[in-house]
Amino acid sequence: MKILFDLFITFAKIGAVTFGGGYAMLPILQREIVENKHWGTDEELADYYAIGQCTPGVIAVNVGTFIGRKTAGTLGGIVATLGVVFPSVVIITLLAGVIKTVESLEWVKHAFSGIRVCVCVLIFNAVLKLFSKAIIDKATLCLYLVILACAVFLNVSPVVFVVLAGLAGILLRR
Repeated sequence: MKILFDLFITFAKIGAVTFGGGYAMLPILQREIVENKHWGTDEELADYYAIGQCTPGVIAVNVGTFIGRKTAGTLGGIVATLGVVFPSVVIITLLAGVIKTVESLEWVKHAFSGIRVCVCVLIFNAVLKLFSKAIIDKATLCLYLVILACAVFLNVSPVVFVVLAGLAGILLRR
């Protein structure tokens, strides 16, 4: 029971302080899940994140479900999922009643402008951490550069990139 409570509280805390969606959540997940709780490794988190990109739903919820299930089975997955969405449900419910009256205020606009900058920094930091773990040799560097070029110049779903990268990984390691 303690682990379920810990999963809920940990993911509720993550859900409460994450602005900007799944990408912004990555550095917080890495610190809490890998460094503090030791519920997974950087590699597992990257794998869960990649799978979360390919499956329907919010990335943060998907990753929470994976980690919760790994840590405490199916019930752990459910509890972690509920934990990560709980703060949003409460906050959105409260904001829904007042958003129209405050969204036009200048200080609110400026606050969101600052939050967007912060989210960009958090995403960049997460990318640097993932990059150092993912690019381990010339083959993975080449794969990275090909996918980066395709992502920049082609209008293709990220799911296609993840599937093709998975296939390339299988072929490269044979």
